[in-house]
Amino acid sequence: MFTGIIEAQAHIESVGEGRITLTRPSSFTDIRIGSSVSVAGVCLTVVELSDTHMTFDVVGETRAKSTLGQRTHGDAVNLERAMQATDRFEGHMVQGHIQGVGEVRTITKDGNWTTVHIRLPKELLSTVVTKGSISIDGVSLTVASVTGDECRIALIPQTLEYTTLGRLKAGDRVNIETDVLGRYIHSLARAA
Repeated sequence: MFTGIIEAQAHIESVGEGRITLTRPSSFTDIRIGSSVSVAGVCLTVVELSDTHMTFDVVGETRAKSTLGQRTHGDAVNLERAMQATDRFEGHMVQGHIQGVGEVRTITKDGNWTTVHIRLPKELLSTVVTKGSISIDGVSLTVASVTGDECRIALIPQTLEYTTLGRLKAGDRVNIETDVLGRYIHSLARAA
């Protein structure tokens, strides 16, 4: 379980068949083999570790459902360590189970913040609501509005500076996880 509050960024050192190796942030001193880490919003397990690198297995389903299958050497990714029971809960419940990939349609600078429109896969639209939570590349965000097949989010300077979302451009693909509570409510309502 994660909160969507990004702790660090890392660069991809290598991508191989079923594996991805990242630079290890100096703040990740408590990481060990078996630790769960959100990598661009995807929950992955550390399988190899050194002072400078972390390696994760990436199964075919994950490569197909997320952007990790298209990432290459040098790409930056958002990182968050798994939440501990004693941590503050500042974002929203993020599982790291990517449901699909969205596409950045437009980016507009509005003074100190940036507005981003993202086209969502149609199967996710029923669980995305205005003022609800959404995770984009692992970042906990609030949906400003939903129109047609797009959601609009506003990014503050802190998010732009400390996450990979500050480098987004039109056409970029991003990992999407909708709010788990909304998904459960939607599922219960459909079953009733």
